[in-house]
Amino acid sequence: MSETFEFIDAEYAHGSTQNIPTAGPSIAAMCAWLGVSRSGYYEWRDRPESANACRREELKHLIIVSFEESDDTYGYRRVHADLAAWGVTCGPELVRSLMRELGLVPCQPRPWRHSLTDNDGHDRRLPDLVGRDFTAEAPGQKMVGNITYIPTWQGWLYLATVIDCHTREIVGWAMDDHYKTALIESAITMAVRNHPTDDGAIFHSDRGSNYTSGDFAAILKKLRLRQSVGRTGICYDNAMAESFFAALKNERVNRTQYPTREHARRDIARYIELRYNSRRRHSGLGYRTPQQARNEFLNYQLAA
Repeated sequence: MSETFEFIDAEYAHGSTQNIPTAGPSIAAMCAWLGVSRSGYYEWRDRPESANACRREELKHLIIVSFEESDDTYGYRRVHADLAAWGVTCGPELVRSLMRELGLVPCQPRPWRHSLTDNDGHDRRLPDLVGRDFTAEAPGQKMVGNITYIPTWQGWLYLATVIDCHTREIVGWAMDDHYKTALIESAITMAVRNHPTDDGAIFHSDRGSNYTSGDFAAILKKLRLRQSVGRTGICYDNAMAESFFAALKNERVNRTQYPTREHARRDIARYIELRYNSRRRHSGLGYRTPQQARNEFLNYQLAA
């Protein structure tokens, strides 16, 4: 019955906004056509809103805030994590239902990615020390790296990243118009310079020619890192690095266009430092941010 009254109310409100007496049928006429009483309609209209309806409206407002702050990228699980962090108690399925009512759909990834893995045929026998285990007991023990490309009107901009396996934080990154060894050297050097790293920590990558070169091996040796590589063309062997690039392309790159490499460089740097590392919730971290994961580890160390 409530749905019928809601329909009458909406139709009458629409007719009233037209400021034309004959724009729509009267309340009495619609009640007669739909087989309901006028007294029943007015009783429904004047009834105070239920506590459940009020709560749903409050939740909708908070869901919109979370969704918009994520730049329209959060699905219901991350939105639910936001609400929980704000002290709002509700189930994830309720969040999912309300997002559907609101028509909130996060941006979706594109299914195809060209690989930059290019084996030069001269790589040395390098072990896989990770074995698809992208966990670590502490920051600075295990890192993964990779390269991707960003389209601009000037041509490609290449991005090299280094991710800490404990915090999922991008601890090192570099961008340039090439993907030679100097690019990945800049990224790994930034990671070691800015974040404490264990002697003998693992750095894992794919088997691209720059990662397996003698020059890069010398850099890792100088930084006291052990080298690890996956198999050629097997993306799952470096899944953590691939996952970040998928998020970057889906949430940022594929939703805009960059006139110059410098435009892309600034935008991607902001995404890494001001969103991905500090604000974006990660399912692999129990929907915490990388910054929260690092801070919690440091606080635990101080308390121990």
